[in-house]
Amino acid sequence: MSAPSPITVVARWHVSAQDLEWLLAQMPELRQRTLAEPGCLGYDVFRSVTGAGELLLLERYTDDDAIAAHRRSAHYQEMVVKRILPIVSDRKVELLRAIEDT
Repeated sequence: MSAPSPITVVARWHVSAQDLEWLLAQMPELRQRTLAEPGCLGYDVFRSVTGAGELLLLERYTDDDAIAAHRRSAHYQEMVVKRILPIVSDRKVELLRAIEDT
């Protein structure tokens, strides 16, 4: 039996127009520090082209343990939990795993 495929996290964050530029300024550091985690396979940030205060984050992790480690990390707790989430007006997070060929 093969190991399960990696997990993709799809996160949508909505912020007010006044908070958007501040949030965008935080993302390079958050991305860099997350990519340095052993279980992180990818971390991409997308901004809505309509100018709305929406970011889409696509993150890939080796497994559930890697996601849990990410959420426990000092940078996640400091940057996301303490600083970013308080300004996020709407947040949706999905965890997806690719369907393996049968």
